Amino acid sequence: MMPPVVHLVLVRHGSSEWNLSDRFTGWTDIPLTQVGYEQAEKVGQRLAAAGITFDEVHISVLSRTRQTAETLLAAMQHPPIPHHASWRLNERHYGQLQGKDKGEIFAAWGETNYRCWWRGYFDPPPALELDDPRHPRFDPLFADIEPTLLPRSESLHDCQQRLLPWWHETASPALAAGRRLLVVSHGNTLRSLVMHLDSIDPEAIEKVEIPSGVPLVYRFNQAFEVIGKEWLV
Repeated sequence: MMPPVVHLVLVRHGSSEWNLSDRFTGWTDIPLTQVGYEQAEKVGQRLAAAGITFDEVHISVLSRTRQTAETLLAAMQHPPIPHHASWRLNERHYGQLQGKDKGEIFAAWGETNYRCWWRGYFDPPPALELDDPRHPRFDPLFADIEPTLLPRSESLHDCQQRLLPWWHETASPALAAGRRLLVVSHGNTLRSLVMHLDSIDPEAIEKVEIPSGVPLVYRFNQAFEVIGKEWLV
């Protein structure tokens, strides 16, 4: 008898209001659009058609991931499972770019800086001032987080370093114990995790995109080694 295969499924949340207006969202808690809900339903249908089920789901503390997870699980007609929310699964914090569209960013800082901050690995956007109302310390969602841990801006490297404690302390032990995990998070957070799992270098990660509405499935053997990876399209 073949030993069971453990899987990890990564899903980027569906389209939000600020995605439509091409604004940098980051840690701003913006809900899904109707299109976002429809994307989540299709994800659930694809997972159900593939015969994939889960033992637990992990989301960020931002509502668009919760809405995506609840919608796709309902579309799967999945039995109830534990939901775990962590701020470490939040999107990358865009600092002063949050709430601004590309035109405003080009006008203030130029297209070259925009490209570097958007796709690069090491360079963070300009940081928020401590008294900026967009600073996470003013958001009740993060009232229980040590203020010194809350970012004012993040590069992709910073985002990855914030994410990895969750991976090592929460996800990895669950997978090693045979738990099947659904992770619903954000584009840059999932890029950071894929970079870690696939040993992608900083230059190559600039070309990696995590599309909304397409589940990414990793399969592990009992030694917790990746034995397969596929997009469910």
